[in-house]
Amino acid sequence: MLTIESLTHLGMGRVSDGQSLLPRVLPGEEVDVAQDGTVRIVTPSTDRVAAPCRHFKSCGGCAMQHATDAFVADWKQDIVVKALAARGLSPEFRPIKTSPAQSRRRAKLSGRRTKKGAMVGFHARASGTLVQVPECQLLTPALIASFPALEALTVLACSRKGEIDLTVTEAALGPDVLVGTDKDLTPPLRVELAALANQYGLSRLVWNEEPVVTINPPAQDFGGVSAVPPPGAFLQATTHGETALRGAVAEITQGAARIADLFAGCGTFALPLAKRAEVHAVEGESAMLEALDRGWREGRELRRVTTETRDLFRRPLEADELRHFDAAVIDPPRAGAEAQIATLAASDVKVIALVSCNPVTFARDAQTLVEAGFAMPWVQVVDQFRWSPHTEVVAGFTRK
Repeated sequence: MLTIESLTHLGMGRVSDGQSLLPRVLPGEEVDVAQDGTVRIVTPSTDRVAAPCRHFKSCGGCAMQHATDAFVADWKQDIVVKALAARGLSPEFRPIKTSPAQSRRRAKLSGRRTKKGAMVGFHARASGTLVQVPECQLLTPALIASFPALEALTVLACSRKGEIDLTVTEAALGPDVLVGTDKDLTPPLRVELAALANQYGLSRLVWNEEPVVTINPPAQDFGGVSAVPPPGAFLQATTHGETALRGAVAEITQGAARIADLFAGCGTFALPLAKRAEVHAVEGESAMLEALDRGWREGRELRRVTTETRDLFRRPLEADELRHFDAAVIDPPRAGAEAQIATLAASDVKVIALVSCNPVTFARDAQTLVEAGFAMPWVQVVDQFRWSPHTEVVAGFTRK
């Protein structure tokens, strides 16, 4: 019999033998592990609950449905606390904000043909096995309702033995679907796909990088300003999580007249901030900036927004380029933005809103700013990847 000592940041249980890592266990539990690797819970934790989704045991989409919401919230917040403590930082933490069930508005699914038609779903944990998830408790009802369309697409797009990628995003006027496949888009197939999109009410259908049909522009609302992202573009996972992050960023940058939005994407922060400030949006992907610019031009009562396509990893904005800004917002990928943070630390910018999806790189970048003379009064953890090991963090930094 083994005892679960603690969980890793990925939700795997460290056991008393000091060698094994087990999935879907909780600290303090006593378990038996069979020769085939099957884990039997002998003494369950008081934090253990029945998984709300019937697909949990077979699907690899979730890692923590076996724990109470309170446990998961404390565990995720503690991951950020420990990452900052390792850097000598101990700011105040605001209560975590967790997105509700059935709120994930974007998903990357896989499709495979079968003898009777097709199946669409997620892969099992660490496996190539595809699992259908018709009652998934993560995805919005609108995404679940798109499954018949995705299955029909799979029949057209997939070879007998292969798989296709299906990136589907909820939009007000119908699902926005990007198909990833090695099958060529022929003129006859294009006609079939357009008919399918009309039949199932898709707003847009894109084949690899080639648009097939746009029936209704799949606009997204960014704090009251509408923009149409390019196919498969990054969006915050839930509207609940985006609202929480946007509210924190607005609070941090309150009073700033000119704001630099770095890694701006399609305008998650830039467009709503333009209601009260001039914004310079910088992003490495030109298509995302084009969407942001169109959203700004078609918006109402917005201050000036300028855009700049630039690789901020190789060419961060330098201190002299930042001298015109009262505040900066930075939301980098998981690798963080070490070079850009360094130039921000050396600049005259007084206020920085740092958003991150990686507690480790967030802590590294936060340490750089604090050592440069910034105060970090509070941290907000936002859990929009419910039941997964992933989490978002936002904090404000004010130059002392």
